[in-house]
This record gives sequence, structure tokens and C-alpha cells, in this order.
Amino acid sequence: MVDKIFDRSNAMYVKTVPRKGRGVFANIAFKVGDVIERAPTWGFDDTQAELLDRTEIFEYYFARHDRHLKGPPLTGYVVFGFLSIVNHSFNPNARIVWTDEDSGAWASIVAIKDIEVDEEITHCYANISAYPHSINFID
Repeated sequence: MVDKIFDRSNAMYVKTVPRKGRGVFANIAFKVGDVIERAPTWGFDDTQAELLDRTEIFEYYFARHDRHLKGPPLTGYVVFGFLSIVNHSFNPNARIVWTDEDSGAWASIVAIKDIEVDEEITHCYANISAYPHSINFID
């Protein structure tokens, strides 16, 4: 069995974290402000959210609170890339930055602290209150 799965650039890897499942780790050092990954997304509305909330996808989609565009607001986004499995922390070393382009919404994870090689990359989930009480968030 492979212990680490790397992204194409070899900047990050995924490995199992005890009590958390999969986690994303730095394979190179990142400085404050560095974009760690930029990923395309698929947005969905309330009707689709009702269906997705009954599946395991609920634990992987993103709520976005910076949305000020014209048109109906979207409820959430599925993010494609390693970013989708970055674990939560109440003391994160990265944050999500959203951009809207002609090609759709993009999510980037940006370092807010220096991140060392082999350090887990984490961010603070925006929608913790929406999770079932049975899910225990740990740092």
C-alpha cells in the first residue's frame, strides 16, 4: 500500500491522519500568501443541496459566504482537487479564497502562516454549524 499520494506538482501529498481520515500535507515549504492550490468548482442550489445533504458528499462540499454576484445565490460548491479534503482546524494555516470568472467559480487555498515540509495544511470550515452533532471536529 502507498503511504503518500502526491499531486502532479509534488507540492502536496495526501496521507491518513489518525482520528481524521485523509489529510493534505506540504511536500514543499509555503510562505504566507502563497497559493497552495487553485481548483475549479461546481455550484449547486437549495434543491440540489437537499439531495446532496443525504449523501456522503455533504462532508466534502463548501459553503461560500462571500457571494455578492447577480442572479440567484448558490448554496454550495463541490471543489475538484486536493483542496476538497483539506481538514478543518480552529487554528488553521491556510484559508479559502474564491474567484468568479467566465469559466465559473474557482477556489484557492492560500497560506495564512508559513507552512513547513510535512506539516498538515488546514483551514477553518465555514459551515461547522450545519454538520450533525455526531461529527467531532479535532485539531
